[in-house]
Amino acid sequence: MNMMFVEDCCEILDSMRIPITAIDRKEGEYPYYGANGIQDYVADYIFDDELVLLAEDGGNFESKERPIAYRVSGKCWVNNHAHVLKPKVGLDVDYLCYSLMFYKVDGMVNGATRQKLTQAAMRKMQIPLRCMEEQKHIVDELNCIIKIKEQRQQELQLLDDLIKARFVEMFGDLTNPSCAWDRCKLVEACEEADDIKCGPFGTQLSKDEYTDTGIAVWEIPQINSSFKTKPTHYLTNEKAEQLRAYSLIPGDIAMSRKGNVGKCAIYPEEYPDGIIHSDVLRIRVDSKRVNPMFMMRQLHYSGAVTRQIELVSSGAIMAGVNVTKLKQIYVHIPPMELQNQFSDFVKQVDKSKVAVQKSLDETQKLFDSLMQQYFG
Repeated sequence: MNMMFVEDCCEILDSMRIPITAIDRKEGEYPYYGANGIQDYVADYIFDDELVLLAEDGGNFESKERPIAYRVSGKCWVNNHAHVLKPKVGLDVDYLCYSLMFYKVDGMVNGATRQKLTQAAMRKMQIPLRCMEEQKHIVDELNCIIKIKEQRQQELQLLDDLIKARFVEMFGDLTNPSCAWDRCKLVEACEEADDIKCGPFGTQLSKDEYTDTGIAVWEIPQINSSFKTKPTHYLTNEKAEQLRAYSLIPGDIAMSRKGNVGKCAIYPEEYPDGIIHSDVLRIRVDSKRVNPMFMMRQLHYSGAVTRQIELVSSGAIMAGVNVTKLKQIYVHIPPMELQNQFSDFVKQVDKSKVAVQKSLDETQKLFDSLMQQYFG
């Protein structure tokens, strides 16, 4: 396969970029783009064309899932964190974008703390040389797969919305002061005070003690994916036994303490016991009074509860949940029969979600395979 340099097949419009500090931006209708997408909307524009923006610094250079290039169309403003590329005659703009989205830039980027793809390096990036007809065929095929992926993602969102609607139908927002359900502190919904606990800090667990196999350490990425993402760190049985107080067992609620603060997931029934990371908080409710699925959804859906979680989260740079204060937030405890009815409903919807997710995963594999086939 013959290749062509980016500098030979594109007009490089970096000299036209103009960064605007947040304080100097005038709010308007035109998108203001940076390395990874829209940063803001401003009152003026400097480009009005079909372009590809390629991250210069601050891009997803080490990610296999998030692209480093994206398409823009029409009037917009671009700051100096993204290279601006306009394809020359004979190069389809979408083909250019796909060829750069997941380009392997190992050895091309520099910078210890903030990696940068310089213009000199960008100019020497190579993409496969194909006739316009073949480019169009590839673009149509990949666009079709992207559309199917988006449909599956929308289906998953609709199923999540269905669960939330059912929660509100059965329990309301739980913000009404005259709510008839029992009300108690979160810690009182547990058997022991230490059933609400954050992961081991400092000398209790160092990175040097991580292994490639053994007892899983569950971190924020796994919570964000509802434990569908595989763990990346493990401990020996001996170390896990030392950290038994920080265990995660089926039915426990795991909450993100940092980043996506308050994001929760139920630890699956079929998973072996694990250990929580220091950025993760465990809530182990009293199963005789509280259904974990109901409590987890209350932590997500109840406006009264989410506002309390915001209030007990602090941090100048990155918000973090204060565990001591979290124990004191108030939650509602409806009759167990209603909690179980809701949990059963969620389980039925989850079966549909599993089927949709499987289809989405297969579509993603097809997309990845074709991207590898066409662009290496």
